[in-house]
Amino acid sequence: MKIRITMDDEPKDVIVLGAIKNGNRKFDKIQKIAKIDGGELNSILEKLEERGLINVEEKKGWLGKKIEITVTEKGTREVEERVHELQEKWNQMSALYKTGDKQKLQQYMDDNRSFLPMMMFFGVMDIMMFSMMFSMMGMAMSDYVPAESIPDGLEGGEGMDGGDMGDGGFDIDIGF
Repeated sequence: MKIRITMDDEPKDVIVLGAIKNGNRKFDKIQKIAKIDGGELNSILEKLEERGLINVEEKKGWLGKKIEITVTEKGTREVEERVHELQEKWNQMSALYKTGDKQKLQQYMDDNRSFLPMMMFFGVMDIMMFSMMFSMMGMAMSDYVPAESIPDGLEGGEGMDGGDMGDGGFDIDIGF
């Protein structure tokens, strides 16, 4: 029986697996990168271990025992398959954007909302084009992606949306 992570149901599992594949072997580091609370991360790690996608090894260190988490060959293949699927979805979104059909793009994004944070995490998307997609539709990126998943400078704060000029810049009213 083949057990697979499905991106629709478990995007955080894929992100955690990707974080481990990228060399993050300690719980606190994985938690920080994946932006997941400790209890949820523990549950995800247990599922990934049960599926044979990661190995959890206890090692003895100077300050007591250490837990080291590594991805298995099966886990590596799983991440690569998911990233390939994400790339295909991004290519479809890009094609829809280039046609200028706002309704089709918005519908596709609505149908694939759960993939967007993973696309950001794995660096599959062109962030500037992604930002322009929202601009074309007259929407905010935060309508689709949790704020903590949006790279700094793209949404909120002093990012591309104008910010509050609290950085010493000038706010000039030119009468329009």
